[in-house]
Amino acid sequence: MSDTDPPAAPATAASALPALRHRLSTRIISLSLAVLLVVLGMISGTLWLSWKLEGAGAAINDAGSLRMRANRVAIELTLAQTGRANDLAAQVQALDATLALLKKGDAARPLFLPDEPAIHAQMARVTHDWQQRLRPLALTGAREAPAAYVAALPGFVAQADRLVGMIEHDSARKTDLLRLSQIALALMACIGTVAVIYLLYLWIILPVLRLQDGLRRMAAREFSLRLPVESRDEFGTLSEGFNRMAGELQGLYHDLASRVAQKTAELERHNRDLETLYEMAAFLNQAADAETMAQGFLARVMRQFDADGGSVRALDSRHGRMHLLAAAGLPAALAEADSCASAIGCHCGDATRQAVVTIVDLRGAPRAGAADETPCGRDGFQSLAAFRIESQRGATGMFALHFRTPRKLPASDRQLLQTLAQHLGTALEHLRLSATARQLAVVEERNLVAQGLHDSIAQGLNYLNLQVQLLDDAVAREDLAETRELVPMLRHGVEESYQDVRELLNNFRSRLATGELRPAVEETVERFRRQCRTEATLAIDERGGAWPLAPEQQLQVLFILQEALSNVRKHAMAAHVAVALSHGREFRLVVQDDGEGFDPDELATRADAHIGLSIMRERAARLGAQLHVQASPGRGVRIELVLPAGSAGAARQDRTATPITSLNRLSETQP
Repeated sequence: MSDTDPPAAPATAASALPALRHRLSTRIISLSLAVLLVVLGMISGTLWLSWKLEGAGAAINDAGSLRMRANRVAIELTLAQTGRANDLAAQVQALDATLALLKKGDAARPLFLPDEPAIHAQMARVTHDWQQRLRPLALTGAREAPAAYVAALPGFVAQADRLVGMIEHDSARKTDLLRLSQIALALMACIGTVAVIYLLYLWIILPVLRLQDGLRRMAAREFSLRLPVESRDEFGTLSEGFNRMAGELQGLYHDLASRVAQKTAELERHNRDLETLYEMAAFLNQAADAETMAQGFLARVMRQFDADGGSVRALDSRHGRMHLLAAAGLPAALAEADSCASAIGCHCGDATRQAVVTIVDLRGAPRAGAADETPCGRDGFQSLAAFRIESQRGATGMFALHFRTPRKLPASDRQLLQTLAQHLGTALEHLRLSATARQLAVVEERNLVAQGLHDSIAQGLNYLNLQVQLLDDAVAREDLAETRELVPMLRHGVEESYQDVRELLNNFRSRLATGELRPAVEETVERFRRQCRTEATLAIDERGGAWPLAPEQQLQVLFILQEALSNVRKHAMAAHVAVALSHGREFRLVVQDDGEGFDPDELATRADAHIGLSIMRERAARLGAQLHVQASPGRGVRIELVLPAGSAGAARQDRTATPITSLNRLSETQP
């Protein structure tokens, strides 16, 4: 294929990869396996010849020993005739064993005769000569046996020499064959190496050089270059891919300017969308109420998309109505129209169920069942785009953009508007949850205030009410003595109520930051000392090195301590109270007095005298702590608050927070 040839047609997915038999890897593996099989065959042949030569060498040695052993038998036979000690039987047995070993062979040694029939025939003649002639003469014991044995011995030796010569001749022939095979193996290695180098050059190096040259010319902007596809292997596929790449680069090079402009426009659009999302998120995080949030959201969206009008409505799913939160560019009659307020009366309501509703021509697209065009179309709007506002609770409203000219929003703009709707839904849900949280906080605080008033001021006022009734009866009876007795009791009751009010105000105004518990406890104990004559001691142990409690936990602990000391002051009639605070592996607060105490069983039956225990138990439950109350009549009361290890984990998250100083507390002279 020349440089000016047209680019090759793209291959289909089925033929993108070469067939298995055409793959370069298949050819390389096949060539390697063929060479390996030939080399292994040659090596196996040389090993087999070496093994045969080794066995034949051992056979030559044993066959040569037959002559020595036959002569040894002759000597032993002569010695036996003279009456000397001899080893004739052992020598005969050894010669028999040698013949048997030569005939049978020994693969482990190795030792065996060559496979030539002539050699085995000669071995049979040697064995027959020994078995039929020499061995009987050696074992007869006759006087003429030595002479007869010696006379027959040269023939046996000649047969053995002939056997050895035949084995040596066969070994020499196999040695020549071994040399020839080694020479052939060396020649094959040389020829195979040259062939492999040539094939690798033809299959790999030459295609790589072509691709390298093509890349060099392509780098020189010679985009009309096409490589010849001469094979169906991987390099053929690479050449086809190179040609396709060259064709695509040639096309890209010609319209590069337009593509750059297109990508630049897309990048600018993405940046504009990100800027819009960032600006909208920043605004939604700052808005204080739903109406302000909706109005600002609508103004920014209309400016971004050049809309002529718009509205944001909240959905009341129970009544099927949509309440207007914000509107801009719409006639007042249209914004307040009943059909627009109904969730099933217009296209805007459809958006709460379909997520997105876009209409290019309102005059030509009335809703199903409508008698004529929509109110938007009657007011001169030709295009509408409505998007659902949703949160985790589902659809919570919608917002719509109105255009007086036909307008079709691309997919990117619709996706951006959907994302903005999700942001608005999340922000509105956040406002709702924040309002709910504030309401719950107010309810909870009111509950605490009610409990405090019930267990402190309410009891004092009830006592004062009874005393006033008694005073009224005494005045009516003109009983001056009883009147004088009741007035100090009323004064004492008023003072007690005054102290209760001041304590409650102090409790409600207390604010603590991380690490401020100790000075707050010391101040509370010191104030208790000034309020009554009961001696109070404070012991604080913070050697455990644990994390400080979170501000909310510290505040609850301080409230429990204040309530416990208030009970001591009002009810215990104690001479001494001890406060101990330790913060090691677990947090522990102990308040113990030596006052009158009380009977827990009797107290449980009295609904009008809880003495603040219910408040302390509720605060301990909020902490996740355990409150133990030990009391008995005449032996005082011991209150122990235990916060287990790990319950103060939230303090770790607050340890870097900016400390919040305590708010102004009431002075002791301020009611």
